[in-house]
Amino acid sequence: MTDATPQEKKTLLQTLAFFGERRSLVMLGLGFASGLPYMLIFDTLSLWLRDAGLSLAVIGFFSLATLSFSFKFLWAPLIDRTKIPVLHGLVGHRRAWMLACQAVIILGLLAISGINPATNLPLMALVAVIVGFTTATQDIVIDAWRIEVVDTERQGQMAVAVQWGYRGAMIMAGAVPLLLAERFGWNISYLAMAVAMSVGVIATLMAPREQAHTIREIHTGGVVQPKALEIGEWLVRLAILLVGALLVGSGLSGDASLLSKFAGGEALEAAWKAKPNGVWLQLAGVVAGLAVVMIAAWPIPKVPTKPGVYLSTALGAPLKEFLTRFAGVAGLILATICVYRVSDFVLNIMNPFYRDMGFSLTEIAEIRKVFGIIASMLGVFLGGVIVARFGLMKALIIGAFAQPISNLMFAVLAMSGHNTGMLFASICIDNLAGGVAGTALITYMSSLTTAGFTATQYALFASLYSLPGKLIASQSGRIVEGSAVAAEHGGITAPLKALFTRLPPESFTAAGAKLGVSGPAMAAGYTAFFIYTALIGVVAIVLSFLVAARQKPVEAEATTA
Repeated sequence: MTDATPQEKKTLLQTLAFFGERRSLVMLGLGFASGLPYMLIFDTLSLWLRDAGLSLAVIGFFSLATLSFSFKFLWAPLIDRTKIPVLHGLVGHRRAWMLACQAVIILGLLAISGINPATNLPLMALVAVIVGFTTATQDIVIDAWRIEVVDTERQGQMAVAVQWGYRGAMIMAGAVPLLLAERFGWNISYLAMAVAMSVGVIATLMAPREQAHTIREIHTGGVVQPKALEIGEWLVRLAILLVGALLVGSGLSGDASLLSKFAGGEALEAAWKAKPNGVWLQLAGVVAGLAVVMIAAWPIPKVPTKPGVYLSTALGAPLKEFLTRFAGVAGLILATICVYRVSDFVLNIMNPFYRDMGFSLTEIAEIRKVFGIIASMLGVFLGGVIVARFGLMKALIIGAFAQPISNLMFAVLAMSGHNTGMLFASICIDNLAGGVAGTALITYMSSLTTAGFTATQYALFASLYSLPGKLIASQSGRIVEGSAVAAEHGGITAPLKALFTRLPPESFTAAGAKLGVSGPAMAAGYTAFFIYTALIGVVAIVLSFLVAARQKPVEAEATTA
């Protein structure tokens, strides 16, 4: 899946025409089927549980179902290699997996619709975990089908369709079930949502088959091992693998609630979530988890066994293939993926920023939740058009430029004070830029996969690319406050205070008083932070240029070889 061969440049009309094609419309439905159960299990369900009188602690425990999304790359090899009986021959490898997942999700939502959480909470928790795990599995399959059903030049439009469908489903699942529940009750509400999942089934049945799927066999026929020892080794390795998955999932999700039940107790859970230093513990959990996964998959030296051969090949072969195919540039590619969205991810203090400027909750909600969503969807669409019109690498560079430029708009907003027009412009530009960059990155990660390893490689990229952003974002508040104090006491950020001599009294005054600095100093702290995030974006720009310059020659050389 590369664009090493020059493609004829599409006209705008040809680019737009693809959005009316069968594959694009199917992708819209599959994106809807992906977002609907996610929102129902991990967000809307909490309202039902609260209405049933359950405590916040119990409701929070349900969020543990999201752990499966953090380490889904660990079972993605199963999706690449295993056939669904009967369905595989009828509809193909990927669609068979989609239909199987959708059947489980629909049955799970039907089961939830018949449960009273006040009297049968354990059963609801079990079903919610099953639906969450199956939703993560469905995401793996949908991503793989999206990559395999079109060539690279159309991946941008497919990325647009899946994101539109996903966001549309999240908007619907966040509003319609509440309206139904208020009138008919939560059980009827979830029954209706189970019916709504039929959109995914229809989309799957309408979907064309992907290109001939390659199942890369793992040869263990020459390994002689007693059956009892083989079963025992499988049990031990899978147990170790589960420990590694728990560590990785707890680190990537930032939630050690389940992990603390086995080790560390409440002290570990509190330290894990502590701000800002808890993120280092989360990073250690990810690193330790990956090390444990390697131990679980590592073959026994000089003693070949079937579990050892199978796991080491299933988990190691996709990564080895990627490193071999992009020898000399693989590290640069992974660095680009990890850094590309960091300047966006570190903006985790925007709500406090808006409030410190004096904006009301209504002003923030109306602009962020209405116009912000519209701008985001327009940005996603624009990203798809840019990929189709200018090619993947140029789109990657454009997206890299868009993010730091949009971050600097917030510095301009800080200088404008309580100005709703500027808030509207800043949020819309930020969401437009985020949509373009997100589509470019999704398309780029899709282009890096190869036949037979599509699901595994893409799941790995998608699971790990946000980790550096989380690490750096943990320090955002410290940077703002440290910069504000420095500005107040003649530090390096002191010159920025001169930009804020005419701020209205409601902007930054109260926030500065809490920190013991003046309003202009607080504004200077935020401005320094936005400049810092833009500089991070410069790193992504440089890496994008390097990848654009070095990747194609490596791909061309590999193709020739």
